[in-house]
Amino acid sequence: MEFWHNRILVLDFGSQYTQLIARRIREAQVYSQILPCTVPLATILAYRPQGIVLSGGPSSVYEKKAPSVPKELFDQGIPILGICYGMQLVTHLSGGEVAKSKHREYGRADLTIDDHSNLFKGIGEGGSTVVWMSHGDRIERMPPGFRSIAHTVNSPVAAMKRDDHKRRIYCLQFHPEVVHTPEGTQILRNFVYDICGCKPTWTMQSYVNMAVQQIREQVGKERVICALSGGVDSSVAAALTHRAIGDQLTCIFVDNGLLRTGEKEQVKQTFAQQLHLNLRLLDASDSFLAKLKGVIDPERKRKVIGKLFIEQFEAETKKKSGGTKFLVQGTLYPDVIESVSFKGPSATIKTHHNVGGLPARMKLKLIEPLRQLFKDEVRVLGKELGLPDEIVWRHPFPGPGLAIRVLGAVTKERLAILRGAESIFDEEIRAAGLYREIWQSLAVLLPIRTVGVMGDQRTYEHVVALRAVTSLDGMTADWAKIPNDVLGKMSNRIINEVRGVNRVVYDISSKPPATIEWE
Repeated sequence: MEFWHNRILVLDFGSQYTQLIARRIREAQVYSQILPCTVPLATILAYRPQGIVLSGGPSSVYEKKAPSVPKELFDQGIPILGICYGMQLVTHLSGGEVAKSKHREYGRADLTIDDHSNLFKGIGEGGSTVVWMSHGDRIERMPPGFRSIAHTVNSPVAAMKRDDHKRRIYCLQFHPEVVHTPEGTQILRNFVYDICGCKPTWTMQSYVNMAVQQIREQVGKERVICALSGGVDSSVAAALTHRAIGDQLTCIFVDNGLLRTGEKEQVKQTFAQQLHLNLRLLDASDSFLAKLKGVIDPERKRKVIGKLFIEQFEAETKKKSGGTKFLVQGTLYPDVIESVSFKGPSATIKTHHNVGGLPARMKLKLIEPLRQLFKDEVRVLGKELGLPDEIVWRHPFPGPGLAIRVLGAVTKERLAILRGAESIFDEEIRAAGLYREIWQSLAVLLPIRTVGVMGDQRTYEHVVALRAVTSLDGMTADWAKIPNDVLGKMSNRIINEVRGVNRVVYDISSKPPATIEWE
């Protein structure tokens, strides 16, 4: 496909904003791909990029083990954009000088533009623009051949460039990829369009055509199965694979008794009746609840659910699949990035139940049609494939389901209480027109009871916590500012309509330090 030859590489030096750089470029309909800065020069050149971005990072170029790139990268004739640490690295490797700033710059800064050509074309009405800084080092002396093209009060060289017959290198001390730099998106577009010569070929329609062709070539005439959860990722992966191979695909939906209200019915309606996929519904709720009896620890819950899911899924495929060789999995690009990140693997905050445990057990070959996509791109792809909004815009739902939202023992009675509360929470969010503004919403049944009064009688009943967050990708999140009157209506309905609840609280923690889910 054309977009593979219309590619911008982003070399990751450990910045918290690296994914944002790639996403902003893709929003300009140019394909971008993240690689760790440690990849060899030959690997970089093998991708034949039309441009390269050097990300920011937490290091100083003078540290003993500071991340770097081969100097020869600058001699390949490929346009380069260095951002923050990337700018300092270009300076250091090209013969300039980087030093500690007397006045560190963190946050908003006014950038005066001294050269409105190339990178800053059309930027800064009146000669200046607002940018977002985050650095403790600055450029003390530019390398030979470079010149300053913008400055701030604290950074005489806030942007620089060398644009001649030998090198085309542009550098920014600020972060154009964050929303706090209002004209940052246009700066990146100037780089990818005007400097790199890219064209806007990265669209979901072109991606569908490419993915369908790849799936057909990979599968041939073989049978394929997909573990369908009803969530966005597995749903879009199933729909895309079905577009490619039709009835060669069979989806298996396991009802583990830990689903939200109406979940199984919605999956059946959408995939079997509307999209006409081969769908097997497997009711294993009694088995899951029996295995979870007396299990309190959330990590133990995850392991029990994951193991039993594999057993149920494996038994069903052995019984009916008839020589299936392929498994569809909804792996997303952030998962791929995490596995090769320059920063290395993250600390395990909590394990995740997902289909990723299946291939090793079942020896199936993987089909991962979403592995080049971010979450927001998956939603656009879902619309392109004709999936309904109630699937495409569903809030994320954890693999272990309601088991980790029932804090403490998991029983039918406690699950019923939580389903009732969560259903009302969801209804009122939608009624208030807030569903699309919220990244994820959930209710949690706490393992405590509190005293209350109903009908002049003392009650001693359950507490439900409500949680709603706003986020771009779930990596960080802030609590959603739901209007007080809406919260009041939610609380009133839950207490009156869900028997066994006499108190409702709202979680106003951000991530970090909290996580989105409670367990």
